[in-house]
Amino acid sequence: MIFKKGELFNGPGGLSLGAKEAKFVHPDNGEEWGIQHLWSNDYDPDACKTYRLNICENINDQSVHEEPVEKFPIGDKTILGDIDCLVFGFPCNDYSQVGEKHGLNGTFGPLYSYGVKVLKEYQPKFFVAENVGGLQSANEGTTFIKILTELEECGYQLTPHLYKFEEYGVPQARHRIIIVGIRNDYASKGIHFKVPSPTTQNEYKTCYEAITNPPIPEDAPNNEFTRHNKKVKEMLDYIPPGENAWYPGIPEHLQLQVKGARLSSIYKRLDPKRPAYTVTGSGGGGTHMYHWEESRALTNRERARLQTFPDDFVFCGNKEAVRKQIGMAVPPHGAQIVFEAILKTFAGINYPDVPPAPKLQLENLRGKQKITIKEIDKKDVILT
Repeated sequence: MIFKKGELFNGPGGLSLGAKEAKFVHPDNGEEWGIQHLWSNDYDPDACKTYRLNICENINDQSVHEEPVEKFPIGDKTILGDIDCLVFGFPCNDYSQVGEKHGLNGTFGPLYSYGVKVLKEYQPKFFVAENVGGLQSANEGTTFIKILTELEECGYQLTPHLYKFEEYGVPQARHRIIIVGIRNDYASKGIHFKVPSPTTQNEYKTCYEAITNPPIPEDAPNNEFTRHNKKVKEMLDYIPPGENAWYPGIPEHLQLQVKGARLSSIYKRLDPKRPAYTVTGSGGGGTHMYHWEESRALTNRERARLQTFPDDFVFCGNKEAVRKQIGMAVPPHGAQIVFEAILKTFAGINYPDVPPAPKLQLENLRGKQKITIKEIDKKDVILT
């Protein structure tokens, strides 16, 4: 069974690489199970080039539609073929805990509705939607209820869960809400998605292991170093692994003169004994993630390793465009585990599972008109 996939907001292809790798041969009958790209959409030209090159393996592939989702011809099956599944990591800008948190009132907040439109038009067998942990608290929690309700009303049984990717072999503390929907007629036949059990819950993969083992090849793409001025280098020399620009041992003349909030990620060095903190796609000086030993920012290839992209995955665009793509992507390794679980669900193959997060289930949220920030478990609100 090969599921034909449509995708909105494809980015560089983190979700799709995970889907592409999530394939197996059924142990009972020898059938091949997998997910195959059919069409996708994104407005970012560099991300589309990256996606074509690595997912489609053809830089000129016409199945990747580079245009705003508002202009994408959803429902026109003469242009877009029929699909078996939909994937959409809808933009997180208005749900992130860093930023103004506009939610549905922002520019990007309402874009999830185009995923709803595809579900209504195509009725695929399953879908996967992804967003930041802050989605659960946007607009005092009402946004999350609205999104889940609209997805359910399209005719799907939903399983939302907060995935802590460091528990799934990703060398990075990256927490994301992933909603898996199984079409109701399949759910009525006993096909129910279960959240796959963590694989590295008690033995995280460290950032040191990810970046150094094996060493990054000298000719690896996207591995340019950042140029730092003398003062930044001198300040980094005084910051130990795991500490940031407000480490008390930094001499006064090298300290940052910044008023207001002191973000913990500013000039923060990695701790080589732990997974990295969250890789981000934007930000000014001090937000590029910093090596635990060398007084420098990480290269894009090192960030890509923290996101579990292979070294032969080439990102297109200038250095900042590549940084953005890497930071906005879903770790392919984590995505692969989710897609493998979905395929096994349809194939009738059991796999270790855990209960989905109770507070994210729609039946537990219904009836609440408002959810305040105080009701959200602080451990699950993740900076992005």
